[in-house]
Amino acid sequence: MSIMILSPIVSLLCGIAILVWPRLLSYIVAFYLILFGVLGILAQLQ
Repeated sequence: MSIMILSPIVSLLCGIAILVWPRLLSYIVAFYLILFGVLGILAQLQ
């Protein structure tokens, strides 16, 4: 799955999770940033 397809899906799921569980906001943001940082680095290495 490409980053172009994955990014909106992850963003939507994170938004829903934040609405349901507001205390998870910091964890969700941290996971999102780490995930797309790693994916961006891996894309540059290929």
